[in-house]
Amino acid sequence: MKSKVIGAVSLAVAAAGLFAAAAPAFAQQKTITVWWGKGFYRSEDDALLDTIKKFEAKTGIKVELSQYAIQDMIPKTVAALDAGTVPDVAYSDSYDVQAQGKWAYEGKLEDLSDVMEPIKGRFVQNTLDASILYNDVTKKKAYYGFPLKQQSMHVEIWNDMLEKAGFKLADIPTEWAGYWTFWCDKVQPGIRKATGQRIYGVGQPMGVESTDAFQSFYTFMDAYHVKLVDDDGKLLVDDPKVRENLIAALKDYTDTYIKGCTPPSSTTWKDPDNNVAFHNKTIVMTHNFTISIAAKWFEDSQNQALTQEQRDAGKKAYEQDIVTASFPKAPDGSTIRYRSDVKTGLVFTAAKNKAEAKQFISFLLQEENVRPYIEGALGRWFPVTKESQASPFWQADKHRKAVYAQFTGGTAAFDFTKNWKFTILNNENVWAKAMNRVVSEKVPVDKAVDELIVRIKQVAG
Repeated sequence: MKSKVIGAVSLAVAAAGLFAAAAPAFAQQKTITVWWGKGFYRSEDDALLDTIKKFEAKTGIKVELSQYAIQDMIPKTVAALDAGTVPDVAYSDSYDVQAQGKWAYEGKLEDLSDVMEPIKGRFVQNTLDASILYNDVTKKKAYYGFPLKQQSMHVEIWNDMLEKAGFKLADIPTEWAGYWTFWCDKVQPGIRKATGQRIYGVGQPMGVESTDAFQSFYTFMDAYHVKLVDDDGKLLVDDPKVRENLIAALKDYTDTYIKGCTPPSSTTWKDPDNNVAFHNKTIVMTHNFTISIAAKWFEDSQNQALTQEQRDAGKKAYEQDIVTASFPKAPDGSTIRYRSDVKTGLVFTAAKNKAEAKQFISFLLQEENVRPYIEGALGRWFPVTKESQASPFWQADKHRKAVYAQFTGGTAAFDFTKNWKFTILNNENVWAKAMNRVVSEKVPVDKAVDELIVRIKQVAG
């Protein structure tokens, strides 16, 4: 998919000497290449295209946009780095989790401090921190990326299914152990009795190819206050308390499967699969790293290509039947501090048009441009700027209000922002591998944790 400004200059006119003064400007006109992850919703892509058109009109710089599926962005970018043919600006939902820290460490990313420093006051601090990474070539930290949007963990519940099982929202316990027992021992048998169908109380992502699995497991680790690295990225896994709490977190995570309260296919789920199970109502609740589950039904309610009946069903699901909620209290009674995954765009040191690339980034990050792009995702992404976070959009319905409350309550960064080698561990998904050692290979939880710690030390030590 490409966006281009196409212009033509009449040779006859040029030969006649008319508009000769404009000729040098055309001769010097730049084109920048932009690679961008394909949006989840059409409204996201439309907002991006609109910003590109405005940028082209204002600057005279042409933008050649190529959009790719998220799973294609890393392989294409790695190939471009190897070939020395990188785009001028690149953005992918997967860069920060899988590659950005490594590329920064290796000196492959352009320092964007001259873009970010003048405008950093507009951004929430945690989003700036996620973009300040260490470069082992220059031996310093700098803005090796620009923050664009962020996401965090939420719980999605079918309230109508909960009621059919004989319970209401007020019945859901807020303490840790009782919460998981409720879904497994009460809701699951209740909904099965009411429907006669093999419905599961929980959708617990556990697939090695699922980022949901490692993001969800981090929330369980956070419930037990597991701290794998310090602020300088040094490993803390030799601390006996870390091991003890890792065992507790992994036991709780895998117990749901062992007790038969999540679908057997959970162990092979990819990222869309818990969404699909929820939409098909084969599970009553799931945890997900955006509110894309609820937003899907909102999009249905607005989709004029659907029948009125389908739009009405979408409206009812979004406004009445689906609840976006938080995790329960941690086992010690404290409130879990959620991880924020700040998504960032990049400029590579090998880019050919870095000055123009920085112009584009500065333009994109202006409030009137970045806000429509984020809000075009229907709540799936949360803003990185203070002004956008205060937008009425986030108070418009119960789902967005829930997202707003979680983010403004304070968030923590993922370990890969402090120790880039955790991107390797995330790519391997050592967390899901440990789960599967327990549930599929019947390895004791403590042994699976010891194996996990060994691998963390091998990679990130």
